[in-house]
Formats: sequence, structure tokens, C-alpha cells
Amino acid sequence: MKIRNSLFASASIAGVLVAPVAQAQSLAEIEAAAKAEGMLSTIALPHDWCGYGDIIASFKAKYPEITVNELNPDAGSADEIEAVKANKDNKGPQAPDVLDVGLAFGPSAQAEGLLQPYKVATWDAIPEGIKDADGHWYGAYYGVMGFAVNKDMVENVPQDWADLLKPEYAGMVSLAGDPRASNQAILAVLAAGMSTGAAPGEEAGKAGLEFFKQLNDAGNFVPVIGKAGTLAQGTTPIVIAWDYNGLSWGKSLAGNPPVEVVIPKSTALAGVYVQAISAYAPQPNAAKLWMEHIFSDEGQLGYIAGGCQTARFGELVAAGKVPQELLDAMPPAEAYKNAYFPSLAEVDANKAAVTGGWDAVVGANVE
Repeated sequence: MKIRNSLFASASIAGVLVAPVAQAQSLAEIEAAAKAEGMLSTIALPHDWCGYGDIIASFKAKYPEITVNELNPDAGSADEIEAVKANKDNKGPQAPDVLDVGLAFGPSAQAEGLLQPYKVATWDAIPEGIKDADGHWYGAYYGVMGFAVNKDMVENVPQDWADLLKPEYAGMVSLAGDPRASNQAILAVLAAGMSTGAAPGEEAGKAGLEFFKQLNDAGNFVPVIGKAGTLAQGTTPIVIAWDYNGLSWGKSLAGNPPVEVVIPKSTALAGVYVQAISAYAPQPNAAKLWMEHIFSDEGQLGYIAGGCQTARFGELVAAGKVPQELLDAMPPAEAYKNAYFPSLAEVDANKAAVTGGWDAVVGANVE
């Protein structure tokens, strides 16, 4: 299990260090103010994503005075940012308080003045490489890109990216999001490009676009956003998604059909998701309380139960706080030994290449 934490801690992000922001409120004061606000508006938190169903339920149980308003659970990271922009002057229920976005979206949203800084009580336990020094955004968990496969429909389970181009997978392969807006799909294109030998960043982004063009031209690509339902129905028998999503879908389907999650042999790409509070949050104290919850022992264990590696994973394992059954349910550490954490510069360069070139190169309208 040690390898997982070492991978997460090794993530490297270049940035300008600035002076920390002082926390003006005590946790008790934040809790009282949050209860007075009475609502928390989240966005893009599907219940089968990284344990969020149970994490939200535990927040509600802890703070019954606070209603959790769940906006657009299936939104992508870009959609979350647009929701903040669209509701700058709106203090109603359509304005999100908190964000859960891919790594590249945290710094870019900060640069646009869309985030407000806040440091949780467990701040020092979050690895330096995955947080803004001033507290505008900070990584909570990560996953590795893999294939979720419906074994009732796929006789030979693909083991690597190149396998997906085989004729036997005609009309079977999909992405778990729109590559023009979804961080998960954007990084899937990066992983595909890296599997061809391209360097991570713009080069791999362009190579990944060419890979998906081949996949689409061959008739193997299905322009439908893959999820548990489409996987089970056979609309998308092979979904390229974060490993924890595939594991969650398989668990929810309970063997009907059986689902296998494969980490590709050539390229195991890791992706960090960061948390942030909107600069225009209608309920800023409820937002702070939510951040405290998800970075607490309880919240971090909720992510682990959802099959994710977390910011505090190594610390919690070392302290004996992670039940053995949770550790046993996770994929073997061996599958992650060569996981690659792209730098922020590589993520940004890939994002620009993919979002800017998908329509022209691949031409498949994923929805």
C-alpha cells in the first residue's frame, strides 16, 4: 500500500509561493455560521464517483440543519467553472458554493479570480505538490485511467490502448465524458497519446487526438458518455474512465453484468482532482464546513471506500485508521507502480490541444 501514497506525494506542480492567508474564524464559528446559512450548493458530484454518495450522506447526518443542494451531478470540470461565471451576481440556489475539478482547472480558475482561499484544519497533511500555497485549491484524491469492461459482451478483455483499435471492438469503446469539457475525458486522450510514445503535454494531446480519430474511423468509437447504465445495457461495453469509477460501477451492478477494470500496460496515467470554494459562494461558511468534512478522517475514508487514493492516504494507513476490508477491495499496488503524474504544465498543454482540436481532428460529438 505504501506505493500509492508515495505516488501521490510525488506529484509536482510549479507555482509562485505567496504568504499564507490567516484563518480568521474558529471551526466552531464556521459551524454556527454555516448552520445559519442553512444550505450548501455542490456541483458535479455523482453519487457513484469516488464515494460521494456516502460522503454527502455523512455530511447531512452530521449537519442536519444544512440542506445539500446538488447541482448538475454529471457536469464536467469546465461546466463547473462556467456555472461560477454565470452566477457571479446570483445568490440563489443555482450558484455553486464548492467545486471539484481536474488539476488544470484549479489554477486557471484562480487566475480568473473565481476562487476564494481557505485552509482546512488538516492542511499540513496535504502534500505540497498538490495545493496552492495560499489555499485557493487543494487536491483531495486521485485515480488512474483504465478500461471498465462489460464481460458479458466483451469476450477478450483489452489489456492496452492499442488493443482498442482491433476490429473485434467495433461499436464498443466510449469515453466517460465530453473531451471538450470533461477533465476525465481530456486526460484519457493524453493517456492514449502517451501510449504511442508521445511526450506528455501538447505532443501527447495531439497524438491522442489522432488515436481517437483512428478509433472513430474504424467504427470502434461510440460518441456516448459512458456510465454505469450504458455499460450495463451494452451501449458502451468498454468505457475509458478513472479506475475508481469502473470499480464503483462494477460494485453497483453486483455482477449483472460482471465488470472488469483494466489498468493499461503501456500507460497508467494518474489524475488529481482539486477542491475549491467559489469566490461568489452564496454560503461561504457552509462551503468551508464541507471542505473540513471531506479532508477530515471521515471524509478521506469515504473517498477510500469509493476506491480512490487520497491526499491523506498514507497518514491514515500508518495510523491504522483504514479498515483492512477497504484496503483489500482496492486494486493491487502492483497495477500502479508505473503510474505517471503529469505536471501542471503538461496537463495545461494537453488540455489546450484536446479541447481546441477534438472537433477538427476527431469530429465525434460526444453527448
